[in-house]
Amino acid sequence: MAKIKEKVIAPEYIPDKGSHVLTIDKQKYLIVNDAMYTFYQRSKGEFSPFFLGIRDDKKILGCKCVKCGLVRCPPFLTHCPDCDFAPTKIVEVGQVGKMLSTPPITYFANSLFLKMAPYGRGRVVLQGADTALSVNVYTTTGILAPGIIKKGTEVKVVFRDERNGEISDIFCVPTKELTRAQVAKKGLLSSQINWEGAVEPALKKPSAADKAAYAKAFKEIKSIIKLMNQTERARKDIAGWKRDIKVKTTGGEFAIVINNGDIRVEEKKLTKPDFVVVAKDPKVLADGLAYRGAITDSVIMKRLWISKNMEFTTIFKLDRMARSVARSRK
Repeated sequence: MAKIKEKVIAPEYIPDKGSHVLTIDKQKYLIVNDAMYTFYQRSKGEFSPFFLGIRDDKKILGCKCVKCGLVRCPPFLTHCPDCDFAPTKIVEVGQVGKMLSTPPITYFANSLFLKMAPYGRGRVVLQGADTALSVNVYTTTGILAPGIIKKGTEVKVVFRDERNGEISDIFCVPTKELTRAQVAKKGLLSSQINWEGAVEPALKKPSAADKAAYAKAFKEIKSIIKLMNQTERARKDIAGWKRDIKVKTTGGEFAIVINNGDIRVEEKKLTKPDFVVVAKDPKVLADGLAYRGAITDSVIMKRLWISKNMEFTTIFKLDRMARSVARSRK
């Protein structure tokens, strides 16, 4: 299959030609879309061997002082400052290491990193290296939440299938989430990991009270989503977006279907959903959709579980729809 070329600026970030009126303090201001172009090329310079190693050979390189033997990764020095500037030589380091500290998690990224979120940003000391490499960290267990990856967690470097020679071409996942063969494999690719195998939280056998709570919450969710579908501003929040979402709760199961500006809820079981949401208490999801709290916060606080980390974008869109409905009522 031929590789699809991507543009530096993605089409969705290019505004349409036109204008609109913005009202501030009852005063109308005309806003016109315009553009400034500043494209440039940048050299990787002395870092080129490091980035070429990632792009072409699926290797992680460091530099070793010929005198003291200290290995720095990435190879940011050609001479060792601790040994009267003795020269260093390029060496390969391992692809398994331990987190130097607990990585903070980015849930709300700017446009440049939006497709990567949620991600942890941490420093890992790889086997054979004496300094830490800064990398993004992910999990295969669903949404990346606090406590999954922390200081001392053993992680494995994973290479993206399509690589340009950037630090974002690699990331790390905990070794406990991989097979022994994957941990031992040199140059493990993202496509060689099972991102679909997240284990869902167990739900107890529903009681009569659980079923009643589900029926009440589902009725409210159905009403809210009907209102979303009738609100032009909310429909714009999911324009061009398509997702079939399975929602499982203690008292019952239903589906939320998003289809390019249209959103529906149906009391049915999806056999091939894009992702799964587990809410032991369906009221948590109902509150989020009704703008009585953010769904994203419920995910971060582990009150809701999502089967795929990258589907946090969909959850964010649902939160935005809830805000749009609330604003349309003012």
